[in-house]
Amino acid sequence: MAMMREKARIEAGAGEAAARAFVTLDELLRLKHRARGFSFQPRQPVHSLLAGRHASRLRGRGLNFEELRHYVEGDDTRTIDWLATARLGTPHVRVYSEERDRPVLLLVDQRSTMFFGSQRTMKSVAAAEAAALAAWRVASLGDRIGAVVFGDDGLTSVKPQARDAGAVRVLAEVARRNAALGKPAEAGQSAARLNEALSAAAQMSLHDGLVCLISDAAGEDDETRRLITNLCAHNDMIAVFVHDPLEQELPDVGRATFSSSEAQIELDASAASLRRRFSEERRQWRARLAGLSRDRAIPILPIATDRDVAMQLRELIGRRQARKLAGIGAGAAS
Repeated sequence: MAMMREKARIEAGAGEAAARAFVTLDELLRLKHRARGFSFQPRQPVHSLLAGRHASRLRGRGLNFEELRHYVEGDDTRTIDWLATARLGTPHVRVYSEERDRPVLLLVDQRSTMFFGSQRTMKSVAAAEAAALAAWRVASLGDRIGAVVFGDDGLTSVKPQARDAGAVRVLAEVARRNAALGKPAEAGQSAARLNEALSAAAQMSLHDGLVCLISDAAGEDDETRRLITNLCAHNDMIAVFVHDPLEQELPDVGRATFSSSEAQIELDASAASLRRRFSEERRQWRARLAGLSRDRAIPILPIATDRDVAMQLRELIGRRQARKLAGIGAGAAS
């Protein structure tokens, strides 16, 4: 019943949210109560894109070395330190404890390439909502949450911090960057920011953490792949790919003007050859992203602008719980 009521509420408010170009901090704070039904922890539902049968199994929290002690009956033989055993003459084991929390770093894209949307919201708003839901969920589980929020004019790094205070700091910066969208940008700066954000994430020296890139991946290149490879060496990584339905196929709208914060061009979209070329280029670009995901074992969570973001996250990484709730609702209705 809870799932059915929420779905009805979302559909009822679809018209109100149809043309959201910006998002406020207050709106991101209110998403705290919707950050449920999914998780970024290692244990995942069988249908989750983060489960072991898919591209990657999350490693979760790291281990801290505590002590070296004598082996006693019942100890796991895999923990025996053979060098110490040979040196000391008696079996010794290494004792570890699990880290109490895990740093989670969100890389949130608020560049001009994200300031586009044909239905419901701009990509920048969908990215901000995904970041808010992730931040609140991570904070609720006791992990530290930080961020690198980047736009056309630069980026801001937010050091990981535990509890709600960490989430609020991240979301305040996301809202600030979002409010700056729509202004003219210097040509060529937008594409470079993606790699700058990845470099900034590497400089924050995470280890056994989770890096979550929330972006449309515009401007990715060989340097992007190198930086992602370095981040994946000591951390888990997830890519939340934000896209708009209109980006997949160029519609036949006749002569139209297409513009961004950097340039403007007039095209005849009724030309079949132009639409075919556009579709093929988009197909090749999606194939490159799929290859990046496959080669580096990075799961990609596709988030569309025309649907509620929280519902999409639950479908992608929380299907078991979503189905259980749906079954409960159906049983109550009967």
